Amino acid sequence: MRALAADVGGTKTLLAVVEPGADGRPRVLARRRYASAEWEDPYRLLADFTAAEPAARDASTACLAVAGPVEAAGMEERARVTNLPWRLEGAAVARAMGVARVRLVNDFEAVVHGLDALAPGGLETLQAGEPRPGAPRAVIGAGTGLGMAAAVPDGEGWRVLPSEGGHGDFAPADAEQAALAEWLRARLGRVTAEHVLSGPGLARILDFLCARDGTRPGAALAAALAAGDRAAAIGRAALDGEDPLAVRAVELFVRIYGARAGDLALLLLARGGVYVAGGIAPRLTPFFRSGGFLEAFRAKPPMEALLAAMPVHLVLDPEAGLLGAGRLALAAAPR
Repeated sequence: MRALAADVGGTKTLLAVVEPGADGRPRVLARRRYASAEWEDPYRLLADFTAAEPAARDASTACLAVAGPVEAAGMEERARVTNLPWRLEGAAVARAMGVARVRLVNDFEAVVHGLDALAPGGLETLQAGEPRPGAPRAVIGAGTGLGMAAAVPDGEGWRVLPSEGGHGDFAPADAEQAALAEWLRARLGRVTAEHVLSGPGLARILDFLCARDGTRPGAALAAALAAGDRAAAIGRAALDGEDPLAVRAVELFVRIYGARAGDLALLLLARGGVYVAGGIAPRLTPFFRSGGFLEAFRAKPPMEALLAAMPVHLVLDPEAGLLGAGRLALAAAPR
C-alpha cells in the first residue's frame, strides 16, 4: 500500500511517496523539494513529481497539506495558497498525480496529525507543565506565514480544527511592541499577527529597530541581507552573536511569539500541550530556550499559574506536516 503526501507552502513544496512503517510512522520511499515560486502552475509541479518518481505510480491516494484555507465544494475540496496565486481542486490534483482519491487539508491540520508520528528527538520540551491526557492541544508555527490549529477530544480520538488565526490582529504587549504596531500600521494599514510572526515579519522587526533607533546592521549582516533571504540572514547573525541588532530583533520576535502562543493556549485551555512548529522556531532554538518566549507565554495575569501548568513543546522536525499528510493519505488508501 502506497500513497502520496505533499506539504504545499509559499516558499517550498515537499512531496513524498509513503507506505506504512512498522512503528506507525509513514515510511518515505521517495521525496523531493520544490521551490514553490518557480512554478506558475501547481498541477505541473505535482505531475513532475509523479513522472520523476517510479514509486509514485503504485499510489492510489494522496493528501496535500496546503498553507491556506480549504473549503468543501460539493463532493470535493478546494484550497488556495495564501502567499502564492495558486488554486487547487481535488479532482484536478487527482488527475495530475494519477491517483483515484485526494484529500486537501490545511497545513497545520496536517502538523497536528504528524505529532504522534514524530521520531525520537523530534520534540523538545520547553515547559513540562502538568499534562492532562485527552485535553485540547494547540499548534502554532511561523514560517512564510503564521499557522495555527487545535485538536480537541472527540470520542476515543481527536477532532482537528484548522484555523486562519494568523490573520488575526497583532496585540502589542508593551510600549515597544505598541511602537512597532504603529510603525507597521503606517506602512501596511491593518497589522496582523502574521505581519510580525513570519519570515517577512522578522525582517520588518529589524527594519523597525533601525528606524526607531537610527542604528544599522553591521557590514556582514548588511551584505547577507542584500544577498538573499533576509529572515535567514538575521537568524544566522543572531545565533552567531555577531550583530547586536540581529540579536535584538530575534529576541523581540520570540517575545511576541510567546505572547501569541499564550493567547492560543488560553483560548483552547490547551492542557494537552502547546506545540510550536513551523520553519523558524527549530532554527532559533537557543532563543526559545533562553526564557523570553516562556516569560511572554505566561505573562497574562491573572492566568499565570494556569499557563505555567500547560506543557509547551518545540517541534524540531521541519517535516511534521508532510508526516501528517502521509498518515492521512495512508488512512484513505483501500485495504
